[in-house]
Formats: sequence, C-alpha cells, structure tokens
Amino acid sequence: MTDIAIRVSNLSKCYQIYDNPRDRLKQFVAPRLQRLSLQKPRQYFREFWALKDVSFEVKKGQTVGIIGRNGSGKSTLLQMICGTLNPTSGSVQTTGRIAALLELGSGFNPEFTGRENVYMNGAVLGLSHAQIAARFNDIAAFADIGEFIDQPTKVYSSGMTVRLAFAVIAHVDADILVIDEALAVGDAFFTQKCMRFLRTFMKTGTVLFVSHSTDSIKSMCNHAVWLEKGQVLQEGAPKQVCELYLEAFYEAQQGKSSTTRLKAFKKTDDSLPLKDQRLEFINTSNLRNDLQIFKFDPDAASFGKGGAQIHDVRLLDENEHPLAWIVGGEKVTLRVIVHTYQDLDSPIIGFYVKDRLGQALFGDNTFLTYREQPVLCEEGKELQADFVFYMPLLPSGEYSITIAIANGTQEIHEQQHWIHDAVLFKSESSSVASGLIGIPMLEVKLQSL
Repeated sequence: MTDIAIRVSNLSKCYQIYDNPRDRLKQFVAPRLQRLSLQKPRQYFREFWALKDVSFEVKKGQTVGIIGRNGSGKSTLLQMICGTLNPTSGSVQTTGRIAALLELGSGFNPEFTGRENVYMNGAVLGLSHAQIAARFNDIAAFADIGEFIDQPTKVYSSGMTVRLAFAVIAHVDADILVIDEALAVGDAFFTQKCMRFLRTFMKTGTVLFVSHSTDSIKSMCNHAVWLEKGQVLQEGAPKQVCELYLEAFYEAQQGKSSTTRLKAFKKTDDSLPLKDQRLEFINTSNLRNDLQIFKFDPDAASFGKGGAQIHDVRLLDENEHPLAWIVGGEKVTLRVIVHTYQDLDSPIIGFYVKDRLGQALFGDNTFLTYREQPVLCEEGKELQADFVFYMPLLPSGEYSITIAIANGTQEIHEQQHWIHDAVLFKSESSSVASGLIGIPMLEVKLQSL
C-alpha cells in the first residue's frame, strides 16, 4: 500500500494571452482556413506558462507548505491538485478524499442559503444527504454565524463566508486538506479555532498549505516547496527553504547581499530595570504600541478534569489597577485567579500569549519557581498566580492569552482546566521592525571601526 497522498508529475499549465478580443476570434477561425489552403498556421496569442514541469510528492500525514510570491503559480497548482483546473500536460495522483478551501467562498452559490450551501458542498465532497444531516448541527456550531445560516450567502461578510466554508471542510472526514491563505480572513477567535482543528488534523491527516508567511510555514509544516515563476526552485526542510526564499526576495528588491560588520555592545550595569531609550520618543509618535485589552471570557473553548477552574484573568499596572489599554514596553502583571474543587498538592498555573495563527509567542508557568516547595491548596480555596513582565512590542494585529491550571510536575501532570483564548487583545500600531515580537533594547549602537 503506497504511503504517498499526493504525487505531482511534470505538471504544466499554459494560458493563451490575447492582446484584443478580435485575436481570439482569428485564432478560432484562421487555423482552419490555413489548413485548407496548406498554409503554415499563424498564432494570434502569446503563451503564458503558469506552471512548468512541476514535480513533487506529499506523503500521508505530512504537512507541506507552498511558498512563493504573487504570480508564482501556487493557486494554479492547488486548483489542479483539487481537480477544478485541467493541466496542459503532466499528471496529479491523489489518495483519499480531498477537502479544499481555496478562493474565498468558492463553491458557494450566492443565491442559496448557508444551509443549502452546506448540503451542496457536502454532496460535492462525497457525503450523502443523511451524512450531512447528521453533521449539520456540528457544522453550524463550528461556523457560529447564528440565524444567518438560513440567509442567502450573498449577504454574508467575508468573515462569515470563510467561517461556513471552513466549518464544512472540517466535518467531511477528509484525508487531505488543501488550504490557500483563507485563514487571513476572519476574527482572532475563529482563526484560533481553525488552527486548533488543523493541528489536531495534522496528527493523522495530510495538509497542503499555501501562505505568504514564512513564520506560518516554519511553525506548521514539516516540508516546504518554493515556487518561483511556475517552477519548483527549492524543496526540503521549512526553515532552510524559507531562509532561501527570504534571501532571494530581498535580493530581488535590493540587489545582491553584502557583508556589513556590526559590533554588539553589552551594558555593564544590569542592576537597573530594562528601558529602551527610544520609547520616550516612540510613545509620543504614531508608532506607540497601543494594546487594547478585552475582558476575560470564561465561556471560551476549554477542557480539563475539573478539579480546579479558572475564575478570572486580568492584566494590572504597577498599582494593581486593571488595564483596558497597555503600551508595549510597559511593566504589567498578569493575574490569574483559580477556584479549586479538590485538594491540589502540586498546582501549576501557566500562560501562553499567541498570535492569530495560534503560534506561541511567549509564556511561563509557576512550576520552576515552586518546584522545591509546592503551594498546597485545599478543596474550596482559591489560588492566585501573578506573572510580572515587560510587555513586548507587538506588530499590529490580534492576539490571545491561553491560561491553564494543572496538578503535578512539568513532565507528568493532570490538566484541570485549560482555556483557549481566555483574554483577547489587539495591537493597534507598532514600531516593531521585524519578527513576531519586539523587545526593549538595552542599547543599540552602530559605529565604523
């Protein structure tokens, strides 16, 4: 039995480009007349090869990222793998059921209601009417668009459309998922829900994932393919492929790389708290990293044994006042309050700050601090954990804080309560130059020696 889920062999796609509509008519008629008169056929179009001799394999259980600039042929490749576009030459072989989320709302009839589109898409993906009916409530709950499920999809926002489309492909028992940047649309909570589904699916299924984000490719994928001008330029480990892609991208914009000598300087007096001397200037400009903090959501998706429950999560200033806004670089306290419903002999409280794709940016827990002397907590009591840190500078976008309470050790523990997206916050503007987060610099120097 083969372990190959997708095999692409010498795949090519050529489009005929006409300068004006008359040339299209000439191309249709002239060759027939020329053949009758034994003249050499004339061509009234230019050829554009969207893909040319592309070959690669995806093994079952792999998550493969396709990366490349606009116009490199990524979407064309996915459409041919899904069977919605015929190749000019070459072949595609797939094993198992494919569910695809390509162009936003593709496959939806705008005149049909959301309910009708669910049944239609499910049938296209190979489910019977009875199977779709049995899963419909789960699909509607995942999409979470309320009464709009019975409204025509032409009145949907882009976020609602992608919610429904993703909900369908998440419930068709696919063997292969094909996703083309669709998660760029939608709010942070739904994106996190999709990423949790994807990470669960990736444990057993096969995923083909297109993204312009090298961070997403490196975080999610175990193999990467770099397309450039319709051809495979490089494939292999995501980190290596993404680094080569970024190098080529910047060289295309700025010319060949050159070596510059930079010297790093370490501050000798580290007894004072961190302070980026640029923050005073930045915080009086439009680059100030304003973070809007939303309230703790106790009803966010969660799981656990139930021996303890997270009751409240807040971000506080140095005077312990709750914060609705934070400026990146400021000192904050993340306070977590937990109610216990059983005796806990080694409680551990921890957190992750995640971006909209579910990537963990930073986090910590109480285990190392209290490893030698665990804080015992009896049934019916409360636990309070405080994490004090300088909020990193964050690129503009949406973020969330995941909170968890467990009992045991770092290696062996029982998860009592884990809340995904317990607190949502939004970075309105930022001075971050690159990377997922920025940190206050002790010192930045550049000098010629």
